[in-house]
Amino acid sequence: MIFVTLGSQKFQFDRLLKEIDRLIKTGRITEEVFAQTGYSTYQPKYFLYKNFLNREEFKKCIEKSSFVITHGGTGAIISSLKIGKKVIAVPRRGEFGEHVDNHQLQLLVQFDELNLVSACYELNDLEDHLIGIGNLEFAAYHSNTEKIVASIDQFLSSIS
Repeated sequence: MIFVTLGSQKFQFDRLLKEIDRLIKTGRITEEVFAQTGYSTYQPKYFLYKNFLNREEFKKCIEKSSFVITHGGTGAIISSLKIGKKVIAVPRRGEFGEHVDNHQLQLLVQFDELNLVSACYELNDLEDHLIGIGNLEFAAYHSNTEKIVASIDQFLSSIS
């Protein structure tokens, strides 16, 4: 199963859902697809979806998936990487009313340079990313949360 997640911010990402529908309709995607569509208004015709998932449902969908297609938000990307899933990330674009600006494009450049995701900068290239995702090898994701918490702890201890 391919899991598509579009986050929970109050922005639509209809372009991505329509492209996935098109790829299923034309037989380019044959694997089952399930999506968490968030605030998108487009209702997929060729795959199952739910607007929002709770944390447990979200985690189960990632675990069950062969890979994840997501917007360029850090939460969805990192959640998928922590579980060891390959990720195709497509940035929301300000010019399409999908976000307030193009910061997701900038974030994806960083994830791409670290070789953590398959960054699909242009939606027209999604089919190529789908074809290639199985053959790609990505760098392992390493969280630095513990290091940050330890650093804050050390700082707080020094001022008390």
